[in-house]
Amino acid sequence: MLAIDTNLVVRYLTGDHSQQSAKAKAVIDGEEVFVCTTVMLETEWVLRSAYGFDANRVCKALRGFGGLPNVVLEDPGLVAFALDRMDDGMDFADSLHLGRAASCDAFLTFDQRFVRSAKAMGLAKVRLP
Repeated sequence: MLAIDTNLVVRYLTGDHSQQSAKAKAVIDGEEVFVCTTVMLETEWVLRSAYGFDANRVCKALRGFGGLPNVVLEDPGLVAFALDRMDDGMDFADSLHLGRAASCDAFLTFDQRFVRSAKAMGLAKVRLP
């Protein structure tokens, strides 16, 4: 199994660089690859900020990528949780933080938008300190 970095995932998903995209496709389609949760986080950020993907397009791309037969996600349940929350309007990074902290009594933040979106989803454990 090979671990891959964000740039391979982005090249695979966007196909924006002929040589690198072809190499990324060959590796990902031809080898079993391990993808850290942090790579998924960075990929989401790159797709949104550098490529202008909206939330729906990011979710579709990441779900499709995570479902490829050769892709092994570090924590597929956590990524699925975060993508489901993202579908409902929560920030992907916030969703990952919240999912990872599921066993905690509360998740404290100064981010009022995060608190509002969590409450709207019935996730009352997110609150201001």
